[in-house]
Amino acid sequence: MSAGAGTQPANILLVEDSPTQALQLRLVLEGNGFNVSWASTAEAALDSLNGGLPDLVIADFHLPGMNGDELTRQMRLNVRTRAIPVIMLTEARESAVERQGLESGADAYIAKSAEQALIILRIKALLRRRHSPAAEPKDGREAPSFSAFRRACILVVDDSPGQRAHLQQLLSHEGYAVTSAADPAEALRLIGSHDTAWDCVLVNLLSPGFDGTDLCRQLNAYRGLAPLPGMEVANFSIVGLGNEDGGDTLARTFEAGADDIIPWSADADAMRIRIRSLIRRKLLQDENWRIEAELQERELAFERARAEAASAEALATANRELAEANFRLKETQSKLVQAAKMASLGELVAGIAHEINNPLAFILAHQGTVERLLTEVAAKLPPEPDLERPVSKSLERVGAMKLGLSRIQELVLNLRRFSRLDEGDFQTVNVQESIETVLSLLGHKLGPRIDVRRRYEAVPDLYCSPALLNQVVMNIVGNAADAIGETGVIDIETHSTDETYTIRISDTGPGIPPDLRERIFEPFFTTKPVGAGTGLGLAIAYSVVQAHKGTITVDAGPAGGTCFTITIPRQNTE
Repeated sequence: MSAGAGTQPANILLVEDSPTQALQLRLVLEGNGFNVSWASTAEAALDSLNGGLPDLVIADFHLPGMNGDELTRQMRLNVRTRAIPVIMLTEARESAVERQGLESGADAYIAKSAEQALIILRIKALLRRRHSPAAEPKDGREAPSFSAFRRACILVVDDSPGQRAHLQQLLSHEGYAVTSAADPAEALRLIGSHDTAWDCVLVNLLSPGFDGTDLCRQLNAYRGLAPLPGMEVANFSIVGLGNEDGGDTLARTFEAGADDIIPWSADADAMRIRIRSLIRRKLLQDENWRIEAELQERELAFERARAEAASAEALATANRELAEANFRLKETQSKLVQAAKMASLGELVAGIAHEINNPLAFILAHQGTVERLLTEVAAKLPPEPDLERPVSKSLERVGAMKLGLSRIQELVLNLRRFSRLDEGDFQTVNVQESIETVLSLLGHKLGPRIDVRRRYEAVPDLYCSPALLNQVVMNIVGNAADAIGETGVIDIETHSTDETYTIRISDTGPGIPPDLRERIFEPFFTTKPVGAGTGLGLAIAYSVVQAHKGTITVDAGPAGGTCFTITIPRQNTE
């Protein structure tokens, strides 16, 4: 079946620096009905994405200047291009770079020497569901909705208990929620129940107890491509586990709806990477479909508002509301997370202030009364020597109580200073005071085991958002405290010029490997164990600094740990 049979021919962007190889591959693709455009460098490919978007990108791994994996990373950072499937090409002898290519965001890896039929099968599988259910509504069903945060769910279908247990253990360690089925009937029952939002189904194509290719065909009927009457639109990846031999079985399985075929001979690490790549693409596609559905809904709402508008003033109001809604929809994920975290912090501070200040004021008032009465009693004690010692001890205890209550007052004040949610606009802030407030709040984490050394050489005041500045410093210092072992040192320095204000935070922890430094600001990327971190702290810090029109960099610290450098322009009035 050609790429254009029954549908609009798919547009493919080929990124290859060799004109000869580009021409050979272009002839193969156009012979199979695809529209092909060519770019000789990754930079030229990125420039072309500013215009019309392709349906799929095929990129050589080795390119002059920016490599193919970096091109993929750049595409994944942009909301317009993050769900475009990418196939990475390289020489067969360089199979070791498959992991690097897939982890950069590529969806498939193919050797240049692979059979043409295999390349075409891979392309068709990736393009099979390029149109969203929202864009092609059927029978009046509503577009699917997707959860913002949840564990990816995988269904394993295999009649071998040993292989099911092996796959379940392998994938559970990746953080997936894994369910297994021993036969097609059980698998179809689980899929059809709609109790779980499945992301991926693994099917053993070599199972002696059932026809894996036929099961792929039945599973495909449940998906958004061809939903059954009366059922909600489903969307999950189908992966066959078998032999990637390029024969008739391979072609029949892809035609049946499989999105990828992973050979059983692949090692555990390669299998994890391939599955991770499929699930990543599926989740990105879900999010893009959700945004597309919301935009479509807003466009329909706008059309209704325009049709019902009785005057030019009503139409202008509808236009403004639509523009504002679309602007809010295009806000980046990190900014949404940041807003949610700051809102939660404000609610926490308000609750603490309300719950602590009232009883604290009550106790302080009575403490003063008790202290005054005991003082008066002590002044009249010479005739009563037996009471002198108890009254004196009572005065000491009241004094100690006053000291403890004062510390509670100071803690509440620090929380209010940290949040400053009523001061969200840019204003002049005492940076040293803000940093000391953060250190006070992190006292439980720093403790006596970590020595915090300050060197404040900058001018004290900076025009910025107080709450956001506190958020950045707290995330970095908190991460440094987590990274340091039993004991260590955190250095905090400030410097300023007429144009910039710099805050440098370094630690004596184990440091961050150079190959991970460029990824630490990605949302949800974390080097902490599963459950110990969300991977959002540094992503939020990056967004905050960008909002201040500044920069944040990470390098090796002078003592072998990590050093973060935050530079913010002074006299920023926006």
